[in-house]
Amino acid sequence: MDTFAFIIHPIDPKRDVSRKYPLLGKILSENQINFFSTFFPPVYISEIEGIKSEATGKQIKGWFLACPFTPKRMLELPEKVVYRKIIQTGRLAEKLGANILGLGAFTSVVGDAGLTIARELDVPVTTGDSYTVSLAVEAVQKAAEIMEIPLASATAAVVGATGAIGKVCAELLADAVGELYLIGRRRDALEAQRERLQGKAQAKLHVSTSMDVLRRAHLILTVTSAIHDVIRPEYLQPGAVVCDVARPRDVSAMVAAARNDILVIDGGMVDIPGPVDFHFNFGFPLGKSYACMAETMALALEGRFEDYTLGKDITRDRVEEIARIAKKHGFRLSGFRSFEKAVTPEQIETVRQNAKKAWRQS
Repeated sequence: MDTFAFIIHPIDPKRDVSRKYPLLGKILSENQINFFSTFFPPVYISEIEGIKSEATGKQIKGWFLACPFTPKRMLELPEKVVYRKIIQTGRLAEKLGANILGLGAFTSVVGDAGLTIARELDVPVTTGDSYTVSLAVEAVQKAAEIMEIPLASATAAVVGATGAIGKVCAELLADAVGELYLIGRRRDALEAQRERLQGKAQAKLHVSTSMDVLRRAHLILTVTSAIHDVIRPEYLQPGAVVCDVARPRDVSAMVAAARNDILVIDGGMVDIPGPVDFHFNFGFPLGKSYACMAETMALALEGRFEDYTLGKDITRDRVEEIARIAKKHGFRLSGFRSFEKAVTPEQIETVRQNAKKAWRQS
């Protein structure tokens, strides 16, 4: 049976450590977890079974492995130290016999986005970012349809538009919407991105280093590598859709608390083909995973045991290829979730009505 492994790590330190070590999660503070993660070895989390291709009937199994570093520690420690710990976790995958290894959350963006890690390992590596792009854009388009936002005339924004994922998301959205704001920290990089897309895109393109322009956007896709939230309630217009692909989250929890006229969705939740059992609760309902995890699984089902999505230059061709592979084997965009809770049709209707009310009162 072909196999895969996927590296996870604690994002919300106390919550995520508690999922594997309830006592440690209870007695250690967040600062203590950040500190001790430096010295903790890679952790075997669980075996994953029950994944079955709808096209071929092929079955695969895999493993969750944990790199103990938190996002805060990954940004504080020297890059070489972080690489070393991720590579150690990858070597655990090799010992288990994995045919391909996926890098999750910050392990996929640290440094050169997987290139150094792949060079040091014998097992092929992917960040899963190509399928993350595909599912994020599909989720935005689906949410626009549900919220009755005409896509072709909509104004959209990509926050983190010069990053590996953001660049390709912007390229795809630029073909679908009327106007597109490219938002990031460096104006020179944003201008280069606009120049690259100019002439090829349907959308009228704008660049900004300020979040204030989000007030003009009907659709927002956010995918930064910030460790703190960057999108707050006052930035958003009534009825806006915000797809948050980043982990840790870009969207402040205050948005959900303060704005009942905004639809915030988590990017890239996928239905997995077959009676999958992760034997571990990573925060999703049964049978569902992040898109980056699903890319690793889809490649294993396809028998594509090669370095797949690495580095900061993701191509549109690769995004479209992995979308075809995933669809073939039965992976598909799942229902919407927001701050790890399911979004019901009734909640979406409430957001729509509240947005209409807010516009009438403005």
